[in-house]
Amino acid sequence: MQLCKSALEVLEETSRTFYIPISRLPSGLQEAVASGYLCMRAIDEIEDHPTLDNALKAQLLQIISLSLQAGTHEMRASDLAAALGEYKDLLPEVSYRIGEWALLAPESIAPRVWDATAAMSDRMAYWARINWKIEDRADLDQYTFGVAGAVGLLLSDLWAWYDGTKTNRSHAIGFGRGLQAVNILRNHTEDKTRGVDFFPTGWTAEQVYHYARQNLELADAYTEALPLGPALDFCRIPLTLAHATLNAMAQGEAKLSRSTVIDLVSQLTSSSVG
Repeated sequence: MQLCKSALEVLEETSRTFYIPISRLPSGLQEAVASGYLCMRAIDEIEDHPTLDNALKAQLLQIISLSLQAGTHEMRASDLAAALGEYKDLLPEVSYRIGEWALLAPESIAPRVWDATAAMSDRMAYWARINWKIEDRADLDQYTFGVAGAVGLLLSDLWAWYDGTKTNRSHAIGFGRGLQAVNILRNHTEDKTRGVDFFPTGWTAEQVYHYARQNLELADAYTEALPLGPALDFCRIPLTLAHATLNAMAQGEAKLSRSTVIDLVSQLTSSSVG
């Protein structure tokens, strides 16, 4: 399928971390997960865009949300492209082609991907409008659920759709939140240079570190409960890298070295089943 090949190429360009586990998924599940990941990466790139102002970010995110809410099986990729056409030159390829990624998922699960992306896009628009003002733990929980915990829920729904795998949904939220909290820590300095601070008011890096650890404990429980198969193979890679990143930052390193990432992924893929 030409679209799937193109999607994997864009995926590899935007995230080597997720390209590897997605490229290893079986047919059908691969298209569904790739669709969800690329749709969410598309809106994430808008949220994090270095030059777009917050009002325009919110506008674009709401255009995408409403377009996906109106989606049907007859939806064309060109419909979303047309809605974003005025801003094509401002957007990265992964964002502008979101209509194609939305149609990548198999018909029987595509509406769930659209729903998750539409909801997340709407939540991102809200946070853009208020300049990601996070005052306390409750705000941080709201943000990390909106942009990542909900991803954990979508993945659980995709596993269940594919082979009936049942998961603890509270742990699924922790899986997404934990990965997002690690990203917040890792990107804190870079985010502040563009005027955004995801740390709650008065929080130190150590407090966010403990927040990440708490949620990664739920992520561990989520992953350990998965049966042998594609869901487990998929989840082990980003979770292992998240733990390793936290450990590296605790030792004063800014991030994992490329060689460490390659070694960890190689160990996981060589020992995985299926």
